[in-house]
Amino acid sequence: MGLLIQGSVSETTEELKRLIKKEKPHKIISVGDAVSSSMIEHGIFPNVLVVDNRIMRQEINPIPVNVNQTFHVKNPPGTLVDEAWINMRNALRQQQTTRVLVDGEEDLLALVAISCAPEKSLVVYGQPHVGIVAVRVTKQKKKLVGQFVEDMNRSTKS
Repeated sequence: MGLLIQGSVSETTEELKRLIKKEKPHKIISVGDAVSSSMIEHGIFPNVLVVDNRIMRQEINPIPVNVNQTFHVKNPPGTLVDEAWINMRNALRQQQTTRVLVDGEEDLLALVAISCAPEKSLVVYGQPHVGIVAVRVTKQKKKLVGQFVEDMNRSTKS
């Protein structure tokens, strides 16, 4: 979906810093506890963190970060509930750091973030055992995500 940045945590976060400096994104959205934690530990502070307090299905302590507001979403695995869209839009409207805390699975919320974020934003999610993926939000990416979500909804209704 985006730019795959491979390597160790320190390598991927340094490359992400270079990308952020070059792109100057409108908003930075991190999806996943491991990538969110790594970004913060390396001085990259997302505007919106989408987390579920789990890494590789193992429960973890919440990421120690000051947030202005936390939005709660119940999102069962393999689904995208309406509440996810509403809360992502609300989180993106905030001017300060915001957390979307997911009860369930947060992985697919990367699609919601891409769809809802302003153009020229950056959505970052982890690629386990490989690195991270950085998605520049564009009209084309939004359209691609919209088609994917539509196809996903059709297949669940069949």
